[in-house]
Amino acid sequence: MIYVTRKEHFNAAHKVYRPDWTDEKNQAVFGKCANPNWHGHNYDLFVTVKGMPSAETGFVMDIKQLSNLINDEVIKHIDHKNLNLDVPFLKDKIPSTENLAIAIWQRLFDKIAQHNCTLHAIKLYETERNFVEYFGN
Repeated sequence: MIYVTRKEHFNAAHKVYRPDWTDEKNQAVFGKCANPNWHGHNYDLFVTVKGMPSAETGFVMDIKQLSNLINDEVIKHIDHKNLNLDVPFLKDKIPSTENLAIAIWQRLFDKIAQHNCTLHAIKLYETERNFVEYFGN
């Protein structure tokens, strides 16, 4: 099995909070991430696919096709957006990095399978020191 990873980058703003909680409880649980005026991150997204190289091309998946797919299905919907307000696939979800990674997986899984390989992992860096990894259900 070969694993191939493509890195993409995007910028987005969000506020991590629950509207059904008081401001005090949101502040206690989420700290500065619950800033009422939002805050932003420069995210790095790593999408890893797995499979066996094609006898015809030598690729698990053409990396340019993977990049185009990530950009069409994810980046153009979230780059320079407010994750709370502007992204329909995050509607009614707390836009934590964890929930964003799951949503990205859901947007890519079936599309990648059409290329005769499997989505293996989403790794999403919120900061250079904080990241999440998601490997599906």
